[in-house]
Amino acid sequence: MIATVAGGVGAARFLRGLIEVVPADEVVAIVNTGDDTVLHGLHISPDLDTVLYTLAGVINPETGWGLANETWRVMEALGALGGITWFNLGDRDLATHCYRTQRLSEGATLSAVTNELTRSFGVAVRLLPVSDDPLRTRVQLAEGPEVGFQEYFVRLRHGVAVASVRFEGASSARPAPEVMDALRSADSIVVCPSNPVVSIGPVVAVPGLLDELERRRDRVIGISPIIAGAALKGPADRLLVEMGFESSVVGVARWYARWMGTLVVDEADAALAAAVEAEGVRCVVCPTVMSSVERSAALARTVLDAVG
Repeated sequence: MIATVAGGVGAARFLRGLIEVVPADEVVAIVNTGDDTVLHGLHISPDLDTVLYTLAGVINPETGWGLANETWRVMEALGALGGITWFNLGDRDLATHCYRTQRLSEGATLSAVTNELTRSFGVAVRLLPVSDDPLRTRVQLAEGPEVGFQEYFVRLRHGVAVASVRFEGASSARPAPEVMDALRSADSIVVCPSNPVVSIGPVVAVPGLLDELERRRDRVIGISPIIAGAALKGPADRLLVEMGFESSVVGVARWYARWMGTLVVDEADAALAAAVEAEGVRCVVCPTVMSSVERSAALARTVLDAVG
C-alpha cells in the first residue's frame, strides 16, 4: 500500500499518474483540510474536491479545479443580487458542497462524507481528510490583517506579502480514522508536489503525524514543487522566502529534512543535487513537470523505484 500526503492541483496530477502504475485501491491519499472554508453556508473542501474530481476524470483541465463543462448560473444570479462571488462555484460543483454540508449537519464526519463522495464518483483511491476536526490555515498579511487562506489565495490572488502562517485548531485536532494506520502500514509514503507551507504544513501540524513521519523517515519520499527557483503554480516560492527559506530545491529539502529521507527534483535543478544532500536528504533527479498523464505516470514510477 502506498500512502500519499496531498494538497491540491499538483498532488491531484501526481495521483492521477500513480494509479497508472499501481492499482488505485492500493493508494491512500491523506489530504489537507486547512484550505476548507464555509461560504454561502456551505462547507467547501477545495483540496479534497480537486483530488476527487481529477481522479474521477471530471476536472476542468484548463484550471485544474472545478468541473469540466461547468455552468455558472447561480454565481451570475448571486452577483446580480450583490452577493459574494470572488470564490467561483459552478452549478454542478455546488451540488457537491450542498451534499457535504447536508451530511455534516446530520452528524456524519468529514471522513464518512468523503468516502460517500468517492464512491459516488467511482474513485477507488481511498481519500482521507487529515482530520475530521476543524483545521483552518490563517495567513497574517505583512501589511494588513490576518485572513483565511481562501481570502489570501483567491480574493487577494496571493499577491500580497505574508508575515506568518498558522493552523487554527491544529493543536486540538485528531487524525481522522485510518490516517495513522495508513502511515504506519504503508510500504512507502509519498509527499506529493504540493506547497510545503500551506498544503503540507497543515497536515503535519495535526498531532501524531509528524512523529510518525519522523519514525518512518527512510520510507518518506517527496517531490519538489519548486523547479529552477520558482513554483509552476501558486505562491510556494514566495511563501518559502517569506518563512525564511530560500526558493529552491535546497530550501525545500531544508523545510522537509526533519522527516523526509528522499527528495525528487527536476532535471533543471540537477546542479543542486549535492546541496540537497548536504541537508541530509537523498536526492533523485528526473523530469517532474506533469504536462500529461503519461509524464505523471513516469514520475510515479521513478518515485516508487527510488524507495524500492
